[in-house]
Amino acid sequence: MSSTTIAASLPQAGEVQARIYRAPEPITDILGRSVFLSGSVEPGGGERWHLEMIRRLEHLPVTIFDPWRDDWDNTWIQRKHDERFATQTRWELENLRRADIIAVYFAPRSEASVSLLEFGLSAEAKTVVVCCPDGFHRKGNIEILCEEEIQLVDTFGEFVLAVIEKLTTS
Repeated sequence: MSSTTIAASLPQAGEVQARIYRAPEPITDILGRSVFLSGSVEPGGGERWHLEMIRRLEHLPVTIFDPWRDDWDNTWIQRKHDERFATQTRWELENLRRADIIAVYFAPRSEASVSLLEFGLSAEAKTVVVCCPDGFHRKGNIEILCEEEIQLVDTFGEFVLAVIEKLTTS
């Protein structure tokens, strides 16, 4: 997915109205419906799809939970006793539960093991929209899990439009 392709296929955003929270920021006030941005995150590089999603949603009176951290450090020990890691993980779990909608993006050529876990935790309990382009190593699993009740799209443009629709309709 290139940013040129994304920009050409999506409605243009307007004035910022959304309330955007990034991990580990405390949540002080919820504006309208809310969405948690779950999906492939590759610290230190890789696709920053969530920035484009935020840009496309920020004109709406909604709350966006973005788990991305610019200060993430790969030396953190991914265990409960590392307070930095534990704080991040707890922030994500709390806001997955809090959000009205979970938007999950599985980038091609990414592992997305935590996103798979978050998707599994949310699949039956929440309104979930999934984008899984060709090239994601577990696309078949995603397709089968989404068969009955979960909206699955193949392109980022469709993903943004589906999330907007879920946020603006009750």
